Amino acid sequence: MARAITTQRKITLTAVAWIIALLIFFPILWTILTSFKTEADAIADPPLFLNFHWTLENYAVVQDRSDYMRYLWNSIAIAVGSTALGILIAVPAAWSMAFVPGKKTKDILLWMLSTKMLPAVGVLYPIRLILIQTGLLDTKGALIVILTLINLPIIVWMLYTYFKEIPGEILEAARMDGATLRSEILYVLTPMAVPGIASTVLLNIILAWNEAFWTLTLTTVDAAPLTAFIASYSSPEGLFYAKLSAASTMAIAPILIMGWFSQKQLVRGLTFGAVK
Repeated sequence: MARAITTQRKITLTAVAWIIALLIFFPILWTILTSFKTEADAIADPPLFLNFHWTLENYAVVQDRSDYMRYLWNSIAIAVGSTALGILIAVPAAWSMAFVPGKKTKDILLWMLSTKMLPAVGVLYPIRLILIQTGLLDTKGALIVILTLINLPIIVWMLYTYFKEIPGEILEAARMDGATLRSEILYVLTPMAVPGIASTVLLNIILAWNEAFWTLTLTTVDAAPLTAFIASYSSPEGLFYAKLSAASTMAIAPILIMGWFSQKQLVRGLTFGAVK
């Protein structure tokens, strides 16, 4: 009887999980399907799910109208650059807070996290003014620095959580063997925290890739990433839903593929230290 109840519970939980997953994935699926429709089919009422005329015209128009590869390269450079810079800053910071905590360590962590509650538009004008005065507006370097600062609290918090799960005695043993601070972080701490660091890297790349507010307000042409590529298909004449869906599909495809192939590493990192 108990086994039957357990089996039924597993089936119910599995069904609920699939329903939630399908609800989350449906907007992406609808966007992909719409990208293969004509503009007339895209705005049909009632909506057409599979019984429409399939076409690749939208992708051809998008590719002819815009330099997709330039937008893609900008997104890769900004996401990878901000992630690398953030990790370089966050690893030493998280190490010091995890293994050499002070009286105000928890207060500093909470203060860092509280900066994420600041409305971005509240600091848009001074940041834009600084970039204009320094000639850095519409540059990838400026966006890399800004996105690093925006995501740094999350990176530090995640790494701090992972580092706290590593026994301090291991680092003490390394120091007794003559390890320098640099060797301790590079050759002892970092290899042990690879799952946590990897998941932090993946999450930060996703956050930087999906950032729209700063990329749309601080770029025009030269440093415009894929978010600007998508926004370019909203015109005063109206929304071209099929072409907009094609542009969106082309923009999200790289990050979806990366997430699919790295999902095991991401889950492993997010659950790092969860089970003693």
